[in-house]
Amino acid sequence: IFGPPPPENDPLLQGLNDAQRAAVLHGDGPLLVLAGAGSGKTRVITHRVAYLALRRNVAPWRILAVTFTNKAAGEMRSRLLQLLGPVAASCQVSTFHALGASLLRREAEKIGLTKSFVIFDESDSMQLIRRAIREMDLPEGVTPQLVRMRIDQAKNEGKRPSDLPVNGIDRCDRYVPAVYERYEELLRQANAIDFGGLLLELVDLFKRDESVLEHYRERFRYVLVDEFQDTNP
Repeated sequence: IFGPPPPENDPLLQGLNDAQRAAVLHGDGPLLVLAGAGSGKTRVITHRVAYLALRRNVAPWRILAVTFTNKAAGEMRSRLLQLLGPVAASCQVSTFHALGASLLRREAEKIGLTKSFVIFDESDSMQLIRRAIREMDLPEGVTPQLVRMRIDQAKNEGKRPSDLPVNGIDRCDRYVPAVYERYEELLRQANAIDFGGLLLELVDLFKRDESVLEHYRERFRYVLVDEFQDTNP
Protein backbone atom coordinates (compact mmCIF):
# COMPACT_ATOMS: atom_id res chain seq x y z
CA ILE A 1 0.00 0.00 0.00
CA PHE A 2 2.75 2.42 0.99
CA GLY A 3 5.43 1.41 -1.51
CA PRO A 4 5.50 1.48 -5.31
CA PRO A 5 3.10 -0.87 -7.07
CA PRO A 6 4.56 -4.12 -8.37
CA PRO A 7 6.22 -3.65 -11.80
CA GLU A 8 3.53 -5.51 -13.68
CA ASN A 9 0.91 -3.03 -12.46
CA ASP A 10 2.90 0.19 -12.42
CA PRO A 11 1.57 2.70 -14.97
CA LEU A 12 5.08 4.18 -15.32
CA LEU A 13 6.18 0.84 -16.78
CA GLN A 14 3.23 0.22 -19.05
CA GLY A 15 4.14 -0.04 -22.72
CA LEU A 16 7.82 -0.80 -22.03
CA ASN A 17 9.40 -4.00 -23.27
CA ASP A 18 11.48 -6.21 -20.95
CA ALA A 19 14.81 -4.50 -21.74
CA GLN A 20 13.37 -1.01 -21.38
CA ARG A 21 11.71 -1.98 -18.13
CA ALA A 22 14.98 -3.39 -16.76
CA ALA A 23 16.74 -0.10 -17.54
CA VAL A 24 14.05 1.98 -15.85
CA LEU A 25 14.14 -0.25 -12.75
CA HIS A 26 17.96 -0.28 -12.56
CA GLY A 27 19.30 0.58 -9.12
CA ASP A 28 22.34 2.75 -8.43
CA GLY A 29 25.60 2.70 -10.36
CA PRO A 30 26.40 3.01 -14.07
CA LEU A 31 24.25 1.45 -16.78
CA LEU A 32 24.71 1.63 -20.55
CA VAL A 33 21.66 1.20 -22.76
CA LEU A 34 22.80 0.00 -26.17
CA ALA A 35 20.08 0.20 -28.81
CA GLY A 36 19.48 1.36 -32.36
CA ALA A 37 17.75 4.47 -33.64
CA GLY A 38 14.03 4.67 -32.94
CA SER A 39 14.12 1.92 -30.32
CA GLY A 40 12.95 4.09 -27.43
CA LYS A 41 16.14 5.22 -25.66
CA THR A 42 14.72 8.66 -24.89
CA ARG A 43 11.55 7.00 -23.62
CA VAL A 44 13.68 4.92 -21.25
CA ILE A 45 15.46 8.02 -19.93
CA THR A 46 12.26 9.98 -19.27
CA HIS A 47 10.49 7.04 -17.66
CA ARG A 48 13.54 6.36 -15.50
CA VAL A 49 13.58 9.99 -14.34
CA ALA A 50 9.87 9.71 -13.49
CA TYR A 51 10.43 6.40 -11.70
CA LEU A 52 13.28 7.83 -9.64
CA ALA A 53 11.17 10.81 -8.61
CA LEU A 54 7.82 9.12 -8.03
CA ARG A 55 8.75 5.61 -6.88
CA ARG A 56 12.18 6.01 -5.30
CA ASN A 57 11.53 9.45 -3.82
CA VAL A 58 14.56 11.08 -5.39
CA ALA A 59 14.21 14.87 -5.29
CA PRO A 60 13.73 16.01 -8.92
CA TRP A 61 16.42 18.70 -8.54
CA ARG A 62 18.95 15.94 -7.86
CA ILE A 63 18.36 14.46 -11.32
CA LEU A 64 20.34 15.65 -14.36
CA ALA A 65 19.52 14.61 -17.93
CA VAL A 66 21.64 15.87 -20.82
CA THR A 67 21.38 15.53 -24.58
CA PHE A 68 22.82 17.19 -27.69
CA THR A 69 20.19 19.35 -29.36
CA ASN A 70 17.67 21.89 -28.15
CA LYS A 71 14.96 19.91 -29.93
CA ALA A 72 15.84 16.70 -28.08
CA ALA A 73 16.00 18.53 -24.74
CA GLY A 74 12.61 20.10 -25.42
CA GLU A 75 11.13 16.71 -26.23
CA MET A 76 12.48 15.25 -22.99
CA ARG A 77 11.06 18.14 -20.95
CA SER A 78 7.68 17.74 -22.66
CA ARG A 79 7.54 14.02 -21.88
CA LEU A 80 8.57 14.59 -18.27
CA LEU A 81 5.85 17.20 -17.86
CA GLN A 82 3.31 14.57 -18.91
CA LEU A 83 4.77 12.02 -16.51
CA LEU A 84 5.58 14.22 -13.51
CA GLY A 85 3.39 17.28 -13.83
CA PRO A 86 4.71 20.66 -12.61
CA VAL A 87 7.55 19.15 -10.55
CA ALA A 88 9.21 18.23 -13.86
CA ALA A 89 10.49 21.82 -13.97
CA SER A 90 12.76 20.99 -11.02
CA CYS A 91 14.69 18.45 -13.06
CA GLN A 92 17.76 19.77 -14.87
CA VAL A 93 17.14 18.74 -18.48
CA SER A 94 19.26 20.47 -21.10
CA THR A 95 21.92 20.21 -23.75
CA PHE A 96 25.55 19.81 -22.68
CA HIS A 97 26.31 23.39 -23.68
CA ALA A 98 23.28 24.85 -21.91
CA LEU A 99 24.30 22.99 -18.77
CA GLY A 100 27.81 24.40 -19.10
CA ALA A 101 26.45 27.93 -19.48
CA SER A 102 24.13 27.53 -16.49
CA LEU A 103 26.78 26.20 -14.11
CA LEU A 104 29.51 28.57 -15.29
CA ARG A 105 27.30 31.59 -14.65
CA ARG A 106 27.08 30.47 -11.02
CA GLU A 107 30.84 29.93 -10.83
CA ALA A 108 31.93 32.69 -13.23
CA GLU A 109 34.37 34.39 -10.89
CA LYS A 110 36.29 31.14 -10.49
CA ILE A 111 37.10 31.16 -14.22
CA GLY A 112 37.94 34.85 -14.44
CA LEU A 113 34.62 36.08 -15.85
CA THR A 114 31.57 37.85 -14.49
CA LYS A 115 28.13 36.27 -14.27
CA SER A 116 27.01 38.43 -17.20
CA PHE A 117 29.58 36.94 -19.59
CA VAL A 118 28.68 36.80 -23.29
CA ILE A 119 28.58 33.56 -25.28
CA PHE A 120 30.30 34.11 -28.63
CA ASP A 121 28.94 32.37 -31.72
CA GLU A 122 31.00 31.31 -34.74
CA SER A 123 30.95 34.78 -36.29
CA ASP A 124 32.11 36.44 -33.07
CA SER A 125 34.90 33.90 -32.67
CA MET A 126 36.08 34.43 -36.23
CA GLN A 127 36.41 38.17 -35.61
CA LEU A 128 38.62 37.59 -32.59
CA ILE A 129 40.77 35.05 -34.41
CA ARG A 130 41.24 37.45 -37.34
CA ARG A 131 42.29 40.12 -34.85
CA ALA A 132 44.79 37.78 -33.20
CA ILE A 133 46.30 36.82 -36.57
CA ARG A 134 46.61 40.50 -37.56
CA GLU A 135 48.26 41.41 -34.29
CA MET A 136 50.80 38.61 -34.70
CA ASP A 137 51.46 39.49 -38.35
CA LEU A 138 51.34 35.87 -39.45
CA PRO A 139 51.86 34.54 -43.01
CA GLU A 140 48.94 34.54 -45.44
CA GLY A 141 48.65 30.75 -45.31
CA VAL A 142 47.47 30.98 -41.71
CA THR A 143 43.77 31.40 -42.45
CA PRO A 144 41.21 32.29 -39.76
CA GLN A 145 38.90 29.50 -40.92
CA LEU A 146 41.55 26.80 -40.52
CA VAL A 147 42.81 28.18 -37.22
CA ARG A 148 39.29 28.31 -35.81
CA MET A 149 38.70 24.71 -36.86
CA ARG A 150 41.93 23.64 -35.12
CA ILE A 151 41.03 25.53 -31.94
CA ASP A 152 37.53 24.08 -31.91
CA GLN A 153 38.97 20.59 -32.40
CA ALA A 154 41.43 21.15 -29.55
CA LYS A 155 38.67 22.27 -27.19
CA ASN A 156 36.56 19.24 -28.07
CA GLU A 157 39.56 17.10 -27.11
CA GLY A 158 39.97 18.99 -23.83
CA LYS A 159 43.23 20.64 -24.87
CA ARG A 160 44.63 24.06 -23.96
CA PRO A 161 47.26 25.92 -26.06
CA SER A 162 50.08 24.38 -24.01
CA ASP A 163 48.79 20.90 -24.89
CA LEU A 164 49.26 21.42 -28.65
CA PRO A 165 52.50 20.57 -30.49
CA VAL A 166 54.50 23.59 -31.66
CA ASN A 167 55.91 21.69 -34.63
CA GLY A 168 52.71 20.77 -36.44
CA ILE A 169 52.50 18.98 -39.74
CA ASP A 170 52.00 22.19 -41.72
CA ARG A 171 52.81 25.87 -41.37
CA CYS A 172 49.36 26.77 -40.09
CA ASP A 173 49.49 24.15 -37.34
CA ARG A 174 52.78 25.56 -36.08
CA TYR A 175 51.10 28.90 -35.34
CA VAL A 176 47.87 27.53 -33.85
CA PRO A 177 49.07 27.29 -30.21
CA ALA A 178 50.12 30.96 -30.18
CA VAL A 179 46.94 32.16 -31.89
CA TYR A 180 44.85 29.98 -29.57
CA GLU A 181 46.54 31.53 -26.52
CA ARG A 182 45.98 35.10 -27.78
CA TYR A 183 42.40 34.26 -28.72
CA GLU A 184 41.72 33.13 -25.15
CA GLU A 185 43.19 36.38 -23.84
CA LEU A 186 40.89 38.38 -26.12
CA LEU A 187 37.88 36.35 -24.97
CA ARG A 188 38.71 37.15 -21.35
CA GLN A 189 39.07 40.85 -22.17
CA ALA A 190 35.61 40.78 -23.76
CA ASN A 191 34.13 38.91 -20.76
CA ALA A 192 33.16 36.23 -23.26
CA ILE A 193 33.28 32.49 -23.77
CA ASP A 194 32.80 30.43 -26.94
CA PHE A 195 30.78 27.23 -27.40
CA GLY A 196 33.77 24.95 -26.89
CA GLY A 197 34.66 26.86 -23.75
CA LEU A 198 31.27 26.12 -22.20
CA LEU A 199 32.43 22.52 -21.89
CA LEU A 200 36.18 22.91 -21.47
CA GLU A 201 36.02 25.62 -18.79
CA LEU A 202 33.56 23.60 -16.73
CA VAL A 203 35.60 20.40 -16.95
CA ASP A 204 38.80 22.26 -16.03
CA LEU A 205 37.03 23.94 -13.11
CA PHE A 206 35.91 20.56 -11.80
CA LYS A 207 39.47 19.22 -12.14
CA ARG A 208 41.16 22.02 -10.21
CA ASP A 209 38.52 22.89 -7.58
CA GLU A 210 37.49 19.89 -5.53
CA SER A 211 34.93 21.86 -3.53
CA VAL A 212 33.04 22.90 -6.68
CA LEU A 213 33.14 19.35 -8.00
CA GLU A 214 31.84 17.92 -4.74
CA HIS A 215 29.03 20.50 -4.64
CA TYR A 216 27.65 19.33 -7.98
CA ARG A 217 28.33 15.67 -7.23
CA GLU A 218 26.15 16.10 -4.17
CA ARG A 219 23.49 17.98 -6.08
CA PHE A 220 23.21 15.70 -9.11
CA ARG A 221 22.96 12.19 -7.67
CA TYR A 222 21.56 10.71 -10.89
CA VAL A 223 22.99 11.64 -14.29
CA LEU A 224 21.36 10.40 -17.49
CA VAL A 225 23.02 10.95 -20.86
CA ASP A 226 21.09 10.70 -24.10
CA GLU A 227 23.05 9.54 -27.20
CA PHE A 228 26.09 8.79 -25.02
CA GLN A 229 28.01 7.37 -27.99
CA ASP A 230 28.27 10.85 -29.53
CA THR A 231 29.95 12.50 -26.55
CA ASN A 232 33.46 13.88 -27.06
CA PRO A 233 36.40 13.14 -24.71
